[in-house]
Amino acid sequence: MSEFSAGTYPEVFVSHTAISKAVYDAVARGELRRIGSRLYTRNLTENPERLVRRNWYHLITSYYPDALITDRTALENKPAEDGSVFLISEKGSETQLPGLTLRPRQGAGAIDNDKPFIGGARLASTPRAYLENMRASRARGGRVTRTLTREELEQRLDALLRTQGEGALNKLRDDARAIAPELGLEAEYDALNDLIGAFLGTREARAESDVGKARAAGQPFDPDRIVLFEALFGALRDAIPAPRPASAQGDEATANLAFFEAYFSNFIEGTEFSVSEAREIVFEGAIPSERPEDAHDVLGTFRIVSDAQDMSILPASADELDALLRRRHATLMQARPDKHPGIFKTKTNQAGSTVFVAPELVNGTLERGFAFYRALEEPFQRAVFMMMLVSEVHPFADGNGRTARIMMNAELVAAGQERIIIPTAYRTDYLGALKAFSKNGQAAPLIRMLDVAQSYTGMIDWRTFESARAMLEDTNAFAEGADAKLRIPKA
Repeated sequence: MSEFSAGTYPEVFVSHTAISKAVYDAVARGELRRIGSRLYTRNLTENPERLVRRNWYHLITSYYPDALITDRTALENKPAEDGSVFLISEKGSETQLPGLTLRPRQGAGAIDNDKPFIGGARLASTPRAYLENMRASRARGGRVTRTLTREELEQRLDALLRTQGEGALNKLRDDARAIAPELGLEAEYDALNDLIGAFLGTREARAESDVGKARAAGQPFDPDRIVLFEALFGALRDAIPAPRPASAQGDEATANLAFFEAYFSNFIEGTEFSVSEAREIVFEGAIPSERPEDAHDVLGTFRIVSDAQDMSILPASADELDALLRRRHATLMQARPDKHPGIFKTKTNQAGSTVFVAPELVNGTLERGFAFYRALEEPFQRAVFMMMLVSEVHPFADGNGRTARIMMNAELVAAGQERIIIPTAYRTDYLGALKAFSKNGQAAPLIRMLDVAQSYTGMIDWRTFESARAMLEDTNAFAEGADAKLRIPKA
């Protein structure tokens, strides 16, 4: 026992007869700390619950040598919210540890499909885990249920279908069919088969979750985006925007503002012209022979945003939103037939690491998002939400950013409020706010950024082209690069 060294043992471990005396002495010397039944750690300061949670899979076989991780734990791959870890073992009694409860039950032991897991236990295969979770269970004593609820299962199947396609569900069903007789889970297989069939549209089965019902009704949606939209809706409702009446009055001022709105909106997407070139394209119809499609992108954007009548049209229903998006996109992308103007995408698109809504989920996600938009009252709130609805869904193969900004400003134009332009120097702030929302659900930077942009727009003198251009240059609006900074003029 004198050769015992605490440093050679895991961070958290279970003592046994061969080392119990040495462990006791190490505790007395202050080298180890007892944190549970036969449970010790060489970490002398950290919270025991955090220590146990971090090492849960290493502890299972010390208490249940024959353990098979099963039920909800086999799908969640972590302890439940209340610390429950569900096992199959011949040993029937539970083990309470700090922040963790090992909850065994009787059942069929591991079969060939069940793989060794970290720490020595076996882990139920994915098809077995789905079969076992098809069994309903009850919560007792305020603890989580042993198996996932039907709603939770449907959400997992929907996520599997969204991320990996129909082939993943078909494989899951085939693999479950192969092992169900060996486990005596034929009835559970029949229920799983019906549920998968409902998601694939080949069977009728009762769905309980929103995503399941939507799938069965042929109007699936992206639940992750709905979570984002709900967060944005709440943040916008909490924000009280300052009313900013439109500053550009008269035909010339409106045309100048619309020009720079179209110019900057295209510059963000990489369609770069000098101001003089863009002015000739828009106001003189000079289409450069070497870049006709890019020129038409700018011209198409201008045609929409300069049309006060068109920009005053707002959707009153999800169907009207669909039609309005398609019509404006068709005008915007008229010169690019390869981008399918006015037609929703058929392939999933992405920007960097952000993957947008899958094609088959576009209609359902727009419809669900529209329900949030409809409940907002202030023009600025609706403008921000509409832009992010289109941006996050990304319904078209190309032109989504410009379409989103057109839809945003239509909300403001229709209410007689100041538009929002995103100068080139503000591009980094704009894209950073979009990313913070998409990746982390942070709505505050997005709202703040667009509020600043709207305030800036209202400070520019749009009465003549020259005055507007001069103020934009003075405020660094055309500066490029990550270090470019927009200067806000004095009111």
